[in-house]
Amino acid sequence: MKVLITSPYMHHYVGDWQQEFPQVEFVSGATPDELAQAAANAEVAFGAVTSDLLRAAPNLRWIQSGSAGVEWMQAVPELRDTDIVVCNTRGAHATTIAEHTFGMLIHLARNFAQLYENQKQHVWNTPRTRPYVGLVGMTMGIVGLGQIGRAIAKRAHAFEMEIIAVDAHPVQKPDYVSELRLLDGLDDLMRRSDVVVIAIPITPETRGLIGAAQLQQMKPGSFLLVMSRGGIVDEPTATAMLRDGRLAGAGFDVAAVEPLPADSELWDAPNVLITPHCSPASEQTQANVRNIIKENLRRYLAGEPLYNVVDKKLGY
Repeated sequence: MKVLITSPYMHHYVGDWQQEFPQVEFVSGATPDELAQAAANAEVAFGAVTSDLLRAAPNLRWIQSGSAGVEWMQAVPELRDTDIVVCNTRGAHATTIAEHTFGMLIHLARNFAQLYENQKQHVWNTPRTRPYVGLVGMTMGIVGLGQIGRAIAKRAHAFEMEIIAVDAHPVQKPDYVSELRLLDGLDDLMRRSDVVVIAIPITPETRGLIGAAQLQQMKPGSFLLVMSRGGIVDEPTATAMLRDGRLAGAGFDVAAVEPLPADSELWDAPNVLITPHCSPASEQTQANVRNIIKENLRRYLAGEPLYNVVDKKLGY
């Protein structure tokens, strides 16, 4: 059986998989033409596929994404009506993204940027240009209570925060979440939260979900953390709210355009922390991804149900 590797970072794992499954041939290509040629007899693809690649792979039966997000499917609408099963690595990244989220929040709430500047200048001083904020008793509103949202909520509970959440679909409410509503509760969440965390997948329904009207409902002095995907939050409005002091701080690990353009005004907004979509990155995440895909390959070869099957119509 041939497995087509379409994502460069997947090559990192091939040696491990090849040793475990010697009956599988892993194929790839350095150019689109080479990929298309390699796809001709492939039954499985590891990584995203394009419409051209889908047409070049008539025997394809299973696509395994290396990430939790599968927004690339929006550009391949014909995939929805096929029998091809799509799986993701949902859950592999949740812990590390949750840790990154709290790293950002504590950095912003405790003025670490200013404190670090003093350290570099060898100055023993407590800057007072921004208030120091503690997390206990704050209300965190989480938009999207999938595995990433739940991992964030679990840590917020440990910090003795009140947690409210909304999700696009009915999901079970963990005990540590005080309130869980569908998206009709979004405006209420925006008004009540001291910290708003964006952890919802990007789909046609969620693109632009947090627009100017939603952001302007946020409490003065609140924090915004954008962790899942760019394109959900109105970045110009968030930038303006940081500049006028309406937002106490914001963290962006994702952006509507990545890399974030050098001339974006978001770079120079006050009390913003921008990281280059690296919140999922860790040795633990790499091990989780490798193990999820290895287990799914074992299941596929054994004819067993696959893990983390994506709803192609919903897009996650």
